[in-house]
Amino acid sequence: MSPRRRILIAKPGLDGHDRGAKVIARALRDAGFEVIYTGLHQTPEMIAEAAAQEDVDGIGLSILSGAHMTLFPAVLDMLRQKGIDDVVVFGGGIFPPEDIAALKRLGVAELFTPGTTIPDIVDWVRANVPSRQGIV
Repeated sequence: MSPRRRILIAKPGLDGHDRGAKVIARALRDAGFEVIYTGLHQTPEMIAEAAAQEDVDGIGLSILSGAHMTLFPAVLDMLRQKGIDDVVVFGGGIFPPEDIAALKRLGVAELFTPGTTIPDIVDWVRANVPSRQGIV
């Protein structure tokens, strides 16, 4: 059996609402991805370190605290500092449209807002998070 694509799901910052992150983690696992969930209250440094240690193909961040304009760039910076520039970063939460555009310019591949269906998220990950090792 071939190894599966690996996705890290993380909750950065002090936001204590992780139900959505757990639902997406479970949906991705059920869809055949290998999912690592970091748990609550992760710093950008902790997320980048987990991504490096787990050799993931994608990182999904769940942010409901309103700190998305601080946390997404900080995670991207930490990944770059570790030489990780080929991992797809995506996220979910409540984001104003102008912030979505700004975050995408910074390198966030996609942002999912309330109303996005779980199958839509799974399909997007399947189509847009390639294996870094050429594994399906």
